[in-house]
Amino acid sequence: MVQTWSGWKRYPDAQFGGHVEAPIGPGVYEVRQTTTGRVVAFGHTGNVANAISELKLNGGLGPIARLFSREPLVSRANDLEYRTCAAASRADAKTTASRLLGLRQTAWRRRLASGWAARHPG
Repeated sequence: MVQTWSGWKRYPDAQFGGHVEAPIGPGVYEVRQTTTGRVVAFGHTGNVANAISELKLNGGLGPIARLFSREPLVSRANDLEYRTCAAASRADAKTTASRLLGLRQTAWRRRLASGWAARHPG
């Protein structure tokens, strides 16, 4: 079965009554910063809508825990967008996530190799 990504959607801001538009079932999700394209979250789950809505964007840490951790990845929800890919089962979601991660790693290797070749001509 061929799964396809949804289009990119603005991450909802709970303070303004935003809601997640995602499958209430198994699938894969990806959350990225709108301006840079940096991936903030990627994973597979049995309930995509819950996983996206429960992400801890600001680190989800108390003041003492913040002393010993890195800065949060994102300061505001409106700096994010997300997309989803529905799956038939949780196992299918896991397989799809692994395949997508492998494709991403291959693309990065090719990009790095072509950049290296351009900087170091034969």
